[in-house]
Amino acid sequence: MDTEPTLSFPVIRGVQARREYYVAQWTLRMLRQIAVFDEDDLPPELRAQRVLNRARIPEISDYILDNPDDYVFSALTVSIDSEVHFAPLPEQDRLGILHVPMDARFVINDGQHRRAAIIEALNQRPELASETIAVVFFLDIGLERCQQMFADLNRYAIRPSRSLGLLYDHRDDKARLARLVVAHSAAFRDVVDMEHSSLAKRSRKLFTLSAFYNACADLVDGLATGDLDADAARARAYWEALADIIPEWTRVIAGQMAASEVREDYIHSHGIALQALGKAGNALIKAEPDAWRTHLMAVGAMDWSRKNAALWEGRALSSGRVVKGNNNVVLVCNAIKQALGLPLDDDQQRVEDAYLRGGERSTPKHATQSSGRKRKPARVVEAEA
Repeated sequence: MDTEPTLSFPVIRGVQARREYYVAQWTLRMLRQIAVFDEDDLPPELRAQRVLNRARIPEISDYILDNPDDYVFSALTVSIDSEVHFAPLPEQDRLGILHVPMDARFVINDGQHRRAAIIEALNQRPELASETIAVVFFLDIGLERCQQMFADLNRYAIRPSRSLGLLYDHRDDKARLARLVVAHSAAFRDVVDMEHSSLAKRSRKLFTLSAFYNACADLVDGLATGDLDADAARARAYWEALADIIPEWTRVIAGQMAASEVREDYIHSHGIALQALGKAGNALIKAEPDAWRTHLMAVGAMDWSRKNAALWEGRALSSGRVVKGNNNVVLVCNAIKQALGLPLDDDQQRVEDAYLRGGERSTPKHATQSSGRKRKPARVVEAEA
C-alpha cells in the first residue's frame, strides 16, 4: 500500500453491522475526477444500481443553479471495490486518512443522479467546484452485497406527501399563495389538510393542500399581480364566497355536518371539482371583475350530488366512482361554466363535443337544479380576449 499510488482523503471511521465504513467530505470537483463504474449496459441481475435516468439530471442541475445560496443535498453512498488502508491520526481512533488505490472501482449505491446533476452544474458554474458534499464509503464485498445495500437503502425511503412538500416549500409562489389563503381564512383554516394528499375515510377535513394548491393556481392564472398578499386576498375572497353559497361546505365549516359525509355524497369536495371551480372562477372574474359574486350564485344552485348521474356520470364519475383525469377536470369546469352562462373556449368545447358524442348525450339540464328547484342561470358574458 505504501509503494502504490493512492487516492488519500480524511475520513471519520464508523461501524455498522460489525463492518467498517467511512464518512468523508468531498469537493464537488472530486465527484468529476473520480471514475465511477458504469453498469448501464449490464442486465439488471448483474447491476448493483438502477440505470441512470438522464431525463432527471436537468431538473436536479437546475435546482442547484437556481438556488446557489441555499441548495441542499444529502450524502452519497458509495462502495469501494478494493482493499483500502485507514491510517488513524495520532491519538485518534476514528479520525484518520483513508488510502484507496488509484485503480479502485467506485459504485454509487445511492445518489447517482445527484452526482450526475452536480457534474452538469459544474459545467455551467465552475465556481461551485470547491463546495463539498458528504460521502459515505462502504467496502464492497461483491455484487450480492452491493445489490442488498441498494435494496436496503431504498426499502424504507418514502417520499413525503405532496401536501407536506407544498407546506414546506418556500420557493414556490403558488404554494405560498395557497398557504396564505388557508392561513388567513376562518372558513378554510380548519377544513384543509396541510399534511396528507389523500384523506382518510373518517377525516374531518374537506380538502387537501395539494388539491387546494392546484385550484388556487388555476384561479389566479393571468390575474396575479405579483403582490402575493393582494393575490391571496383576491383568491380568499373567491373561495369564501363559494363557502357561503355551497350549503354543504357551510355546514361542515359550522360543525353541523361531517366532512366525511359530504365527501361521500357530493362531487364538490373532491380535488377534481375544486380545480374545476378554480378554472371556472378564473374565467368568471376575468369576464365580470366587478360583478362576479352575483353570477357565482349559480354555482350554489347546482346539484352536486353523486346521485345526479345525468350531469356527473362521464364528467366526474365512472360507474359512480370519482375519476381524476385531465379531461374530467375540463368536463366539470364546462358544467360550471354552463351554469354560470360563460362560453367554453376552443379546447373546452372540443372536450365537451367528444363527451357528448361518446355517450350520445344532450347538453345537461341539471346543472342548475337543487332540491328539485330551478334557478335562472347567469346571463352569457363574453370573456375578454
